[in-house]
Amino acid sequence: MSVSRRTAGFTLIELLIVVGIIGIIAAIAIPSLLRSRMAANESGAIADSRVVASAEHAYAGSNGSAYGHMSCLGTPVNCGFAGGTTPFVDSMVASLATKSGYNRSFLPGSTSRGSVDTSGLESWVYVATPSSVGQTGSRGFAVDDKGMVCQDPTGAVPPLSGARLDSTCSPVR
Repeated sequence: MSVSRRTAGFTLIELLIVVGIIGIIAAIAIPSLLRSRMAANESGAIADSRVVASAEHAYAGSNGSAYGHMSCLGTPVNCGFAGGTTPFVDSMVASLATKSGYNRSFLPGSTSRGSVDTSGLESWVYVATPSSVGQTGSRGFAVDDKGMVCQDPTGAVPPLSGARLDSTCSPVR
C-alpha cells in the first residue's frame, strides 16, 4: 500500500523565512523613507518661504512700495489693491494652514499708513516650523522683507529682531 504525499504549497519553515526577509528589508527601508519625507517637507517649507518673499516684493512693486498681509496676497481685491484680482500666492499659503508637516505663521511689522487691514507694511516675517520636530522636519525656517531664508537646526524660529530676521541668523544654502 502506498501513501500519497501532498507536495503542493509551502512549509511553515519556508513561510517564516520569507516573513523574516521581508522584516529585514522593512527595517532597512523605513528609516530612509522617513528621512526622505522630512527632506521633502523641509524643501516645501523653503520653497513656500521663497514664494512668499517673491509675492511680497511683487505686491510692493505694484502697490507703492508697501508690503501686504497674507490675506492681501491671497485676495488682493479685498485690501483695496487696484492692480487686479489675481492673487500673489495660492490659497493654501495665504491661509497659513499647516502644510506638509510645517506650521506657518506671518508676523507683520509696523504699518506704513492707515489701518492694519488695508495699509501696507514696512516689514514682515514669514515663519515655518515643524509640527513635530524629528518626525515632520528638523529645521525651522523664516524669511523677511530682505528675502533671505534663514534656518534654525533645532526646529525653532530663527532669531528675530522685531518683524525682521536677526543678523545672526543662519542662511539656507
